[in-house]
Amino acid sequence: MRAVRIHERGGSGGLVVEDVAMPQAATGDVVVRVRAAGFVPDELDWPGTWVDRAGRDRTPSIPAHDVAGEVAEVGYGTAGFAVGDRVFGLTDWHRDGAAAEYVAVEARNLAPVPSSLAFTDAAALPLSGLTAWQGLFVHGGLEAGQTAVIHGAGGGTGVLAVQLARRAGARVVATGRGRAADLAAEMGAHTFVDLEKQRFEDAVGPVDLVFDTIGGDLLARSASRVRPGGALVSITAPPPVRPEDGRAVFFIVEPDRDQLSELARRAGAGELRAHVGAVYPLAETRQAFQAKNKGIPGKVVLEI
Repeated sequence: MRAVRIHERGGSGGLVVEDVAMPQAATGDVVVRVRAAGFVPDELDWPGTWVDRAGRDRTPSIPAHDVAGEVAEVGYGTAGFAVGDRVFGLTDWHRDGAAAEYVAVEARNLAPVPSSLAFTDAAALPLSGLTAWQGLFVHGGLEAGQTAVIHGAGGGTGVLAVQLARRAGARVVATGRGRAADLAAEMGAHTFVDLEKQRFEDAVGPVDLVFDTIGGDLLARSASRVRPGGALVSITAPPPVRPEDGRAVFFIVEPDRDQLSELARRAGAGELRAHVGAVYPLAETRQAFQAKNKGIPGKVVLEI
């Protein structure tokens, strides 16, 4: 099969298209015929890209951990899926990803894709959607009637977080670069703060939740805007400052079939929409990574 691999550290310039052996389904796996794959630009720096769980070198590695496609093979001991099923989900960080014609995935990390949802849209959902869901509801405890600030509302995770928070009945304050203002409003944000023109804390009063996808100084400054009992949740780094009488949480997203199924249901019903900023063919994976690093908004997807 054809796949994109990277052999050594040095950034996306090392991504090459190669002929590789077909993946084998281990116990509990399915092999997915990949129709579309998603990635995040910094995954080439993740430890799991270079070593397995025992710390052993596992290069050359295949990137892109969002996958959408059709079940091509069901491994021994695997239940819940049959050949031909439309599925989407996450591949393990320490295993080969979905920038390939086929990929072996633990079945527990997949969920069905409704026929109304295109594969390119489905591939933009798993990592960003699970991150948004867990940040808002699992770690942030967001409830109807509360106010949430979402930093980086124009990114793949931020766009979904705005929609999920709004549908949950929260008042949503979105922040980001000015070019994301219209998109944030379209997704349901009540207010937008242009971080290129003003400090968000000068425009926002106390809130119940700050969900951060940007980090840096903005993350540290956000603690001052969390009211007692609220939460500051980040996916970029542990918050260096704890909110007064509130919680500070840093987390790494985890696969969850129930949450994936709910995301798929909402997307299939038109209640949730990932923002696909660009679609590239597998042969142009290197260019796709480079384009995302230059600031394409939303999610960049590979179509196989």
